Amino acid sequence: MRRGRATPSPRRPGGRAASRRAPRGTLGGGRAGAMLTSRTFLKRTRAGAVVKVVREHYLRDDIPCGADACPLCPVRPGQPLGLEARPSGAASSLCPGPHYLLPDTNLLLHQIDILEDPVIKNVIVLQTVLQEVRSRSAPVYKRIRDVIGNPEKHFYSFTNEHHRETYIQQEQGESSNDRNDRAIRVAVKWYSEHLKKIQNEENEDIQVIFLTNDRNNKEKALEEGITAYTCEEYIKSLIDNPDLVDRLACVSDEGKEIESGKIIFPEHIPLSKLQQGIKSGIYLQGTYRASRENYLEATVWVHGDAEENKEIIIQGLKHLNRAVHEDIVAVELLAKDEWVAPSSVVLQDDGQNEDDIEMEEEKENILKASVNKNMLRPTGKVVGIIKRNWRPFCGMLSKSQIKEARRHLFIPADRSIPRIRIETRQADKLEGQRIIVAIDGWPRNSRYPNGHFVKNLGSAGDKETETEVLLLEHDVPHQPFSQNVLSFLPKMPWSITEKDMKYREDLRHLYVCSVDPPGCTDIDDALHCREIENGNLEVGVHIADVSHFIRPGNALDEESARRGTTVYLCEKRIDMVPELLSSNLCSLRSNVDRLAFSCIWEMNQKAEILKTRFTKSIINSKASLTYAEAQMRIDSAAMNDDITVSLRGLNKLAKILKKKRIDNGALTLSSPEVRFHMDSETHDPIDLQTKELRETNSMVEEFMLLANVSVAQKIYDEFPEFALLRKHPAPPPSNYDILVKAAKSKNLEIKTDSAKALAESLDKAESPDFPYLNTLLRILTTRCMMQAVYFCSGMDSDFHHYGLASPIYTHFTSPIRRYADIIVHRLLAVAIGADSTYPELTDKHKLADLCKNLNYRHKMAQYAQRASVAFHTQLFFKTKGVVNEDAYILFVRRNAVVVLIPKYGLEGTVFFEEKDKPTPKLDYNSEVPSLTVEDTTLCVFDKVTVSVTLDASNIQHQKIRMELVEPKILASGVPAHLSTETSSNNEPEKKKKKLQQ
Repeated sequence: MRRGRATPSPRRPGGRAASRRAPRGTLGGGRAGAMLTSRTFLKRTRAGAVVKVVREHYLRDDIPCGADACPLCPVRPGQPLGLEARPSGAASSLCPGPHYLLPDTNLLLHQIDILEDPVIKNVIVLQTVLQEVRSRSAPVYKRIRDVIGNPEKHFYSFTNEHHRETYIQQEQGESSNDRNDRAIRVAVKWYSEHLKKIQNEENEDIQVIFLTNDRNNKEKALEEGITAYTCEEYIKSLIDNPDLVDRLACVSDEGKEIESGKIIFPEHIPLSKLQQGIKSGIYLQGTYRASRENYLEATVWVHGDAEENKEIIIQGLKHLNRAVHEDIVAVELLAKDEWVAPSSVVLQDDGQNEDDIEMEEEKENILKASVNKNMLRPTGKVVGIIKRNWRPFCGMLSKSQIKEARRHLFIPADRSIPRIRIETRQADKLEGQRIIVAIDGWPRNSRYPNGHFVKNLGSAGDKETETEVLLLEHDVPHQPFSQNVLSFLPKMPWSITEKDMKYREDLRHLYVCSVDPPGCTDIDDALHCREIENGNLEVGVHIADVSHFIRPGNALDEESARRGTTVYLCEKRIDMVPELLSSNLCSLRSNVDRLAFSCIWEMNQKAEILKTRFTKSIINSKASLTYAEAQMRIDSAAMNDDITVSLRGLNKLAKILKKKRIDNGALTLSSPEVRFHMDSETHDPIDLQTKELRETNSMVEEFMLLANVSVAQKIYDEFPEFALLRKHPAPPPSNYDILVKAAKSKNLEIKTDSAKALAESLDKAESPDFPYLNTLLRILTTRCMMQAVYFCSGMDSDFHHYGLASPIYTHFTSPIRRYADIIVHRLLAVAIGADSTYPELTDKHKLADLCKNLNYRHKMAQYAQRASVAFHTQLFFKTKGVVNEDAYILFVRRNAVVVLIPKYGLEGTVFFEEKDKPTPKLDYNSEVPSLTVEDTTLCVFDKVTVSVTLDASNIQHQKIRMELVEPKILASGVPAHLSTETSSNNEPEKKKKKLQQ
């Protein structure tokens, strides 16, 4: 066999098509010219036996090259070709004529930012390369598939593994990597020969340029007569696009970082040895989480079921060992006499002198010196990286002070990410801009990782730019819905048909109404309550039937599952489903017929459930009310219409239901929520206040909770292995330490043995002289809680919802904005015979994977919402100057206190060690907890007065700055910079003072 290709074999009758489907976006159809070869390999079974596997592999000679109007390749109507007949694109000094690019796997993996640039067009992506990328990096694979699908880019995916002239077999003794490299070179040569037979209008030959950063692969290609360049060589040849050089990833031809100079970090242990060490228990595997408050500290959350050493502290630069937030790492536990306590020092990386490693070591010594022996925790060091979870990072450029320097530091917006060193020629243009940067590697001799510039987002401080940053930073999918997704929406005008009424009950005669916040357009739920003939009450919760419009497995369903949740920002809503559904066809607006899924109970006057039934329905809401409007109806003696009577019945039952929940041990917690009033023209916040909660808020909440519990029980009874449920784990006892100590400092006892004990002790924890104390305790309790999560019932045995004191729970009531609810609707529909099942719905492993994504999306949505509130709070205080407000201390740190301003629901930190300011004497007591500043002791829950201003000195990390006004503290120290100057003859003292800055 020449070049390892399969020799032609007799064709089977009918010319059977290839056994494997070609990837989407490729042209591999048609049956003519098929031939059969076989692939043989050895496989180890679960029992340990080695078996020989032979697979048939069909080859074809009718797969087109992808060049538009190629006379040698078959063209079928309606099947677009990727490559332009006359390749356009950037002018290259190396390849002045028309040419196509063909990258190898590593180049595509590392230089995807280059390939995505609009300048790069007419690229051939081989099936060999796509398959390797798919197995090595799912995010890059998705990005390249998106590029291939963009008709303006003219990328073409060529199915070389099924083409008779480009398929090769692995030779004896040849590694898979070497075989794939050879397959790529064979494909390049085939293209070169094939395209020589075609000439464009100017009679110029079209070249195929092989791009590889692998030195050996490039040398072999050149020996075989292939035109080959490294990515850097080709990009630097694009004379009209010099800025594109900035987007090159700094990776050498072996894919490793170039290292020279002083070694700072220990070497990472190879992956094979790490896996052996994890298996034998020498190392522990976990997720690395960098601290936002102290850049020299992180924790590793250990994977697995072991309760011991679940969370490991990592402290110090060398022990952190180049791990980045959310990486999967291997950790080695230190000896017990080296264990440390979580640091209570707030320490930010000023990055003023990145080579001053001695300074870092002195900071680490301060951390060690301040250890409380009673709070020691398991401590370790990172010995290797199992999986990098790097993503593109938003932030700003810190321009080098050296004139005409090309190396600069990038400061990420996320404080848990280290600074990144990049090379750019555009430093002047990028200064003051929000930009995106990607990490390429982190050499042992570098204080910071190396990276490259990806994209300019716009001016820092601009509202649109900052919103884009917070969406990107929290990984919120926010691109417009694609045409493919929109194609699955109902065609307008839409109306309910007879077919829609199948398995559906007509409830349009009921006095149903919705109660929501003002301005709500995505109305998920509506309610009704009426007295029936036997004197009991019929209560209904009616939920938008979103699953009627979103059918399993189509593009609309897949996109909704990917997004997972609607994200509510202060001025913007990022919908999970297209607006036609969220604000129109699925929204239960008043006076229009809508499809719903109803949960209906028969209750007695004591709110005891006598019967429960579920039905798909059609409703016509009689009123879309706000919480305030509903409350006004309930309270008004003059109103006695059917809707008002229904609301009063619902409100009466809700109070009974709430009391029952609380008696069972449900927690009533508190979290300060703010509401902005926007200027109608500028859309800037003009007022900021905490949200007011009414009885009607609680009324709606009670019936949503009840519906969720009822549905959870129903789907679990029907599908004990496949029910999608939601649980809230009980916090570990150590989580309550801060709460118990804070309450004790006010002579109050908080019991945490159970949710019921906690709820009862919170109810009793009141002070006549300090009415806000109970609210503060509930806010602090909220911080002790674990995150509630979705799970599949067949993959877990603990269903309990701690906060609600419910043995089982799910989400059913918000399918417009939560994908979990859509799955629950589908399960419930199958359970009552209103819809049919499908394979993924009864696959617990796929449901578990879905739950993992939903939990991640919900967490990121919460963070994005908080970031939006923080940004709009800054806008609010921008024009306010200095404002003095009453506040309460929530937490004390070693050098700061965290306070809450009830008027605004605003939290902030008051620092007592600051650069160029007098340094007061500080004494921290973790037991009380309290911080003594000079002669003034500040305790948790103390009332203070703080000044509030916007600190815009750092344009990227603008922040609300708070300073203590009352009680007044007179510092006995002198400004830190003067201390440094007066100690200039004493080097250790100088460094100590510098650290205090």
